[in-house]
Amino acid sequence: MLLTKGNQIYKNDKPFFYLADTCWSAFTNITLNEWKYYLDYRASQGFNVIQINILSQWDASKATFELLPFPITRNKNHYSYDYSKPNLKYFARAEKMLQMVREHNMIPALVLLWSNYVPDTWAGKIAFNNHFAYDELENYVSFVTEKFKRFSPIYFVSGDTDFPTEKAINYYEKVFEVAKQHDPDALYSFHIKGRLAELPEQFYKKIDFFSYQSGHNFAGQKTAFSIPFDLRKKGFTHPIINTEPCYEQISYSRNIYGRYTARDVRQASWSSVLSGAGAGITYGAHGIWSWHQLGQKFGLVAGEGFDFPFDWRDALHFNGANDIAYLKKIVSSLFENGIEPVDVLLKKEITIRVGSDPQRKRYIIYLPTNTNLDVSNLGLNDENSHARVFYLDERTSHPLNYLNKTLLQMSRAQADSIIVLEKED
Repeated sequence: MLLTKGNQIYKNDKPFFYLADTCWSAFTNITLNEWKYYLDYRASQGFNVIQINILSQWDASKATFELLPFPITRNKNHYSYDYSKPNLKYFARAEKMLQMVREHNMIPALVLLWSNYVPDTWAGKIAFNNHFAYDELENYVSFVTEKFKRFSPIYFVSGDTDFPTEKAINYYEKVFEVAKQHDPDALYSFHIKGRLAELPEQFYKKIDFFSYQSGHNFAGQKTAFSIPFDLRKKGFTHPIINTEPCYEQISYSRNIYGRYTARDVRQASWSSVLSGAGAGITYGAHGIWSWHQLGQKFGLVAGEGFDFPFDWRDALHFNGANDIAYLKKIVSSLFENGIEPVDVLLKKEITIRVGSDPQRKRYIIYLPTNTNLDVSNLGLNDENSHARVFYLDERTSHPLNYLNKTLLQMSRAQADSIIVLEKED
């Protein structure tokens, strides 16, 4: 049983740090044998949530088989679904896959309606598929929530959406309303488009946590920390999670040359968690979310314009996933009662992020690049605190000394690092 208290999620009355992997295309692209191997591996790393699109992911890689949620009619590039006739074989297989998720002691986070199925949204304007008619929503949402609620999922009402018109908002309002009728005890949020910082006002009191995505736009990476930090300053007290930071080895969006490294993913993830989004974090690997098989077609140039993914077998073993599992380990062990952002600027650099426990007894600092730090702004010194540094590329930790009363010495970290400072009684 999941619930929220303050800025954290709890499972069976214990703090639950949401560590998700992104596998949007699971139901359409993955064989059951592949699914078992994937779940075995992610569970062994410490992941506890899998994010899945219930319907076909519009920019997925081409699957090696065809099994779709509804009957389909193709006309050149356009295709139409008959939403009145759910494919029972598809949904029975999805149930089996969700059962396997639960058998691995993981939680499915299911997207009810991705933005390409909704008129007026940014994706709805360029989607190849037909949109849902408004009066088709109730039957669809009732059907899937009744089928899947026994797996105790988390629901994203939307996927990668914006809210440009009342029509689009009304669609999601209907989806939310129907889902809550059929599965009232689940946790609900919205998965929104990259760098979007807000929801329509009527949804804030209904969601259990705020989900945002700092995404894959190179110029927008600072939203990893700016969105949750600003929300906290405005008084938002519920859990916040960055459910789509940059994926490891995905290219910069809009056809810009370059790919995000494990270090980039660490920076986005730690910056989120220390800036108000401390309830969890999502990881993504370019090749897993779309479930890419070498030689198959991929994606939409008209969408975000991403370069080709790695084969899923390679993407599954990207080392960055272990870095984010290490983040979970540190936060869960040292900040069981949550992390709160600290509004302080160190070295006049906004990318150095600072958080603390609720009692301001333990501080945690993310350093994107190594440097020495004066911590007098935190009220800390060599007489009232001691420090430890975590080398994030090596996943090791070491004591860290003061050079003088308030200046921490520079560690030997050659990449990004975490410094944890403990106040002494």
